[in-house]
Amino acid sequence: MAGLLKWWGSIWGPFEEKHPALAKWIYQIFYFFVFSMGVTIFQYLVFTFMPGMLGLELAGTEFMWPQKELSLFGVDFTWSLLGYNVLRDAAGQVMIGGGLGYFISYEVGSFLAQCINFPLQRNITFKSHGNPIYQALWYFIAWVVISLICNGFNNLWMPIASVYVAPAIYNILVTFITGGVSMVIFFFVFKIIFPEGEK
Repeated sequence: MAGLLKWWGSIWGPFEEKHPALAKWIYQIFYFFVFSMGVTIFQYLVFTFMPGMLGLELAGTEFMWPQKELSLFGVDFTWSLLGYNVLRDAAGQVMIGGGLGYFISYEVGSFLAQCINFPLQRNITFKSHGNPIYQALWYFIAWVVISLICNGFNNLWMPIASVYVAPAIYNILVTFITGGVSMVIFFFVFKIIFPEGEK
């Protein structure tokens, strides 16, 4: 391991000296990606297991706002910006993975992931020394806006996916599509709210 680190240092050091701006971008993108993937895995675990822990009662409780009836690819569903359709099997029985239970799981998983992600991105990826309260406030605002965008997008395709794919695949799709879209947006948000070297 020590030999590998020494070898990497012999390559990275001269490159960083020769191309400091590019090296900084590569460093930030690498750590941003690693930390984002880590919290994405955490979110997947919450999305997968928390709805079952919350039970069928919450899964069967409709919570959606606003509600707009749509039909795509032969699937009738209600689109919303917040909340999810109640999922039912072919017999009409409530299934885990929708309704208020999934909404709570999604928001809790996403929020906790951001609580983990914020200090990692601020302190390691962007090495920012700005006002943490100001940065946390802007981070929270960005998370709310990005979550609303992702929720609106998810609620177009998730009802269709729930009909055609297994729950495990469905949760992977939700996690990586949501995580992928928000990850790209968040990188540039972080470049703004985490200025490097600010005292």
